[in-house]
Amino acid sequence: MTLVAPTLQAFFTERLMRQRQASPHTVAAYRDTFRLLFDYVAETTHVPPAKLDFADLDAEKIAGFLAHLEEVRGVSATTRNARLAALRSLFRYASFRHPEHAELISRVLAIPAKRSDHPLVTFLDRNELDALVHAPDRTRWIGRRDHALLVVAVQTGLRVSEIVGLRCGDVVMGRGAHVRVMGKGRKERVTPLSTHSVSVLQAWCRERGGRADEALFPAPSGGPLGRDAIRKLVVKYARLAAGSCPSLIPKQVGVHTLRHSCAMNLLHAGVDLATIALWLGHEDLRTVQHYLHADLALKERALARTDPPNTRPGRYRPSDPLLAFLEGL
Repeated sequence: MTLVAPTLQAFFTERLMRQRQASPHTVAAYRDTFRLLFDYVAETTHVPPAKLDFADLDAEKIAGFLAHLEEVRGVSATTRNARLAALRSLFRYASFRHPEHAELISRVLAIPAKRSDHPLVTFLDRNELDALVHAPDRTRWIGRRDHALLVVAVQTGLRVSEIVGLRCGDVVMGRGAHVRVMGKGRKERVTPLSTHSVSVLQAWCRERGGRADEALFPAPSGGPLGRDAIRKLVVKYARLAAGSCPSLIPKQVGVHTLRHSCAMNLLHAGVDLATIALWLGHEDLRTVQHYLHADLALKERALARTDPPNTRPGRYRPSDPLLAFLEGL
């Protein structure tokens, strides 16, 4: 009998935190995965988490948990795969500590990730972005803070975690104005600021008046705005902006939508994909290629260049009655 609890504790403290120096976001994501797993196992087997043995977490039980996530909790295939990745990481670690469970662990590691659809990214055009950033009530302190936050998010394309982590000292004004962020994978990068963004941030920083180590966009309590708070304010202002810009009504707007919009603005301005990848903090150029798929205007310009010269557009007309029948099916 081998209890899971000691191995799980060592996995977090030794492997994730000490050896891999995982970010707090990674640790939190893994933590939530195992919380959900233990809740599911306790509900189905009535065994408390501290008493679980590896035999209680066989491939059948893990597969049932993944199905539970999709069918009961309604998560997407992408989220299901992320939970599976966390589980695989634990079981790979356990394979070195408990070779006696090699067969059980190998069966869990053999559970495949699920393929998922890749829908086109949602982004906002210039009119929609203007309506969004002007939605906050700038006669109030919160409205001025939110206006500055939206301007920065739209122009820089920062992730929500990067916006949360912005400090007053991360903003550099003057010549070569930019913001400095610690991005995903502990990669530090700088993102230039436009003239408009600089003017908005200068006014906000004067009003904010915080120390260099304090949050650039604070909550009323003084601490940084949380991820959920930023998501909620973006959704709120998107709904308000829909009153003056009806094209926003069918769109589901979130913080990542602003990141996509930033990338599409750069693409429309003729910026190459390698520069867009650097701007957004991506290592792999393939990550930003989905913006090409979403850019209908780019495809239409390509189509226009392929039209044969001196031809009139027309519809295909079959010359044979049997071909006409087949065409009509």
